[in-house]
Amino acid sequence: MAAMTAPNGIIVQPIDYTDPAQGRILVDLLDGYARDPMGGGDPLHDDIKRNLPSRLASIPHAFSLVAYVDKNPAGLINCFEGFSTFAARPLVNVHDLYVDSAYRGRGVGKALLQAAEDEARRRECCKVTIECLSGNDVALGVYKKFVFAAYELDPEKGSALFMEKKLN
Repeated sequence: MAAMTAPNGIIVQPIDYTDPAQGRILVDLLDGYARDPMGGGDPLHDDIKRNLPSRLASIPHAFSLVAYVDKNPAGLINCFEGFSTFAARPLVNVHDLYVDSAYRGRGVGKALLQAAEDEARRRECCKVTIECLSGNDVALGVYKKFVFAAYELDPEKGSALFMEKKLN
């Protein structure tokens, strides 16, 4: 995966999880997301900060991208390749998308989404999926402009819900 420059000069680069400096950027941005109300409002635990890059490196189909504005880390997207049984092809799930508050409204999220989509196309994926809190109107607006829509097979049956069961 190569670096990409968006039309507005934002540079998006893949993270090398084994590079300590890039791992620090990943952790710092993700911690910013965790501290944000849309990320739960609490900082990452120290053990997560220490271990996240190496644990991501152990997942063969994980990839993360960082957007830089004027050489400053401005946003992060963490993605995981999955598989669509209905299409018999891989898919990419955007698990985290975060733009630092100092860089919001400048196209950082759009550049990250475009780079993730480009990588999904390179991997011959059938789709890109994303999850979002229903009250995150700003993100939902960006996703709709990027042509994300609720997943449904039959409109009469409703759209899919993203649910979780924690296994602590």
